[in-house]
Amino acid sequence: MSQSRLKSLHSDDSLSQPKLTSFRKLSTEALTLSLQPGEPGALKVKADGTIMDGHHRVYVLRERGVDVDSLPRESLE
Repeated sequence: MSQSRLKSLHSDDSLSQPKLTSFRKLSTEALTLSLQPGEPGALKVKADGTIMDGHHRVYVLRERGVDVDSLPRESLE
């Protein structure tokens, strides 16, 4: 079973620039690990792929060319 493509809940221009700056200082590996299920800031997504937690980190990973749609995630009902 394939996962839904990730969709942002917020528009890109509404993202916090200080948060983006902070996350851009982290390695791709650190960002990816922080989104893993079971982590405090795990990637949390609705069934349709809407990101509920992790959107700033996903944005930075997308900037870096990472295939974020294949990341493990915690599904929310």
